[in-house]
Amino acid sequence: MILKLARRALKLLLWFALGSALLVLLLRWLPPPFTGLMVERKIDSWTSGQPIDLQRSWQPWETLPDNLKMAVIAGEDQKFANHWGFDVAAIKAAFEHNQQGGSIRGASTLSQQVAKNLFLWSGRSWLRKGLEVWFTGLIELLWSKERILEVYLNSVEWGEGIFGAEAAAKHHFGIGAAYLNNQQASQLAAVLPNPIRWSAGKPDAYIQRRASWIRQQVRQLGGSHYLNQIKSEAPDWWPQWLPKP
Repeated sequence: MILKLARRALKLLLWFALGSALLVLLLRWLPPPFTGLMVERKIDSWTSGQPIDLQRSWQPWETLPDNLKMAVIAGEDQKFANHWGFDVAAIKAAFEHNQQGGSIRGASTLSQQVAKNLFLWSGRSWLRKGLEVWFTGLIELLWSKERILEVYLNSVEWGEGIFGAEAAAKHHFGIGAAYLNNQQASQLAAVLPNPIRWSAGKPDAYIQRRASWIRQQVRQLGGSHYLNQIKSEAPDWWPQWLPKP
């Protein structure tokens, strides 16, 4: 009986691995129609008795402004172009900080945030963290850096029911994402640690200081020249008959 259960568990695990890899591969080209976080927010609104309308409008990489791409990288993951999904130094520093008690510090890269927001749920557990590692690895293996950032900017939460750069720009500034100026882009990036608590359109003193720091970091990173480091290239192992990521 134990051996039979072990075989069934192994089969389920293999099917999950194959199915999740296929899903991630398909989403390399297909815009995700929704995310796990969007579903979670919708269900929470129903259970609370205060339904919300989710706002999201997918924008391709070419339409998303460089200043917002760079502001998000500067504020959330400055090693984005060079890591393979995990910032080991930041994880170690966050672990040591959290061991001391007090406020909890995170160390999630943009790739990890995409994995969590797109496929998983909120909360802290070893199961969710393990799945986050798995999906982050798949994303880094099967997607280009451009695609990771494209999906991130179209999926990240920027207010209650506000998802993606286009909806955020219209909600907070009354314009399309393509027309964001540097200050507006930095304010959007500045609220990402807690977009429900803070408003990009009505920033308090802390968000204004953080936005100013982000603009400074963008300049130090080289501005839009940094984006040249994440130009889409196919890995060496990529089959010739498949479209390049």
